[in-house]
Amino acid sequence: MKSGSRLLVYSHDSFGLGHLRRCRTIAHDLVDRFPELSVLILSGSPIIGSFDFKSRVDFVRVPGVIKLRNGEYTSLKLSIDIDTTLGIRSSIIQHTADIFAPEIFLVDKEPLGLRGEVRPTLEMLRARGTRCVLGLRDVMDEPASLVEEWERKGVFPALESLYDEIWVYGLPEIFDPIAEIPGFRRLAHKVRYTGYLRRGVPSHASEADYQLPDEPFILVTTGGGGDGDELIDSVLSAYEHDPDLPHPAVILLGPFLPAEQRHAFHERVSRDRRLRAITFEAQVENLFERALGVVAMGGYNTFCEILSFGKPALVVPRTEPRLEQYLRAERAQRLGLVRMVPPEAEADPQRMAAMLRSLPDLPAPSEAVRTFMLGGLDRIAEFAEPWLGSGRTTKSQKLSRIA
Repeated sequence: MKSGSRLLVYSHDSFGLGHLRRCRTIAHDLVDRFPELSVLILSGSPIIGSFDFKSRVDFVRVPGVIKLRNGEYTSLKLSIDIDTTLGIRSSIIQHTADIFAPEIFLVDKEPLGLRGEVRPTLEMLRARGTRCVLGLRDVMDEPASLVEEWERKGVFPALESLYDEIWVYGLPEIFDPIAEIPGFRRLAHKVRYTGYLRRGVPSHASEADYQLPDEPFILVTTGGGGDGDELIDSVLSAYEHDPDLPHPAVILLGPFLPAEQRHAFHERVSRDRRLRAITFEAQVENLFERALGVVAMGGYNTFCEILSFGKPALVVPRTEPRLEQYLRAERAQRLGLVRMVPPEAEADPQRMAAMLRSLPDLPAPSEAVRTFMLGGLDRIAEFAEPWLGSGRTTKSQKLSRIA
């Protein structure tokens, strides 16, 4: 006999950390609020096992894939063709959903999954009456490019027929898909803006295998690190150019930075007592709390952490293969939330050093703005409550339990 309520989350991650960290944040918050809830996360991330998960949150790892430079996919570890790999993934996803029997199926970012692998599961669960929800980050891409991609993949008909709701993890003040994405207006009745997802320091800190500076430091982070080498090189070059930069820097390289580049960066860091380099930190919130300022590429999770911890930030957005980070940074700068580093400054050690020197004096997001923007987890709980049961733990109960 089935007991409690169940949420199944699909995260197509095979490279990077963004989707997995977002889904994990949502899962952890919901099990805190709904004492009878169990959450299962489906993911292709090769490092999902490096993260801690709360009680009643678990994961199923499907075989990983990786996107090549030519846009094609290939198996990450197995010596089998991509069609076979995707067939295995699709079968695991569907059979897990069949047995787990969730009240809500939450799909992150890819409406039909990787090359359509989630469509059979969506069709099966919709026929059963499961609530099917698509979760989208605030900015997906430049609108014309996104529309071309979604039309090619047949996404718009699927959004109309297979999904009950579309949760946008942001606010229209940053990006409004209804107004800015052609074809999205007819889905307006399904769209619900949550606001951004507040992050906090974990209650139980893991034991670190590195030592942080005793004095306040600048945190440099590239997320997963697979495409963050230019930012890291820019910061290191600035410190090498200016021996008088006053604040130390902690550089989070990311687990997906290629090994050769990682070794080269560690060698450069070792020559400067102001610098520390860390490959991976699952509890990155601890670093954000201690930092006096942040230098980052501007992915979704990093933006949530900048807001949550109220840190002044320099954002160096990537523009390939998507304009997502650039659009987010440009809108956030317009609202006075971050300072965007122009490409010519990133490439100039003297200008970059000057920006690093001024970083601690930049205005941080105000408390009022942060309170307005960071309601995402509260809103998600409100949206999910009708399907996850009435045994919800209120915020006051949650705080008293922690105390």
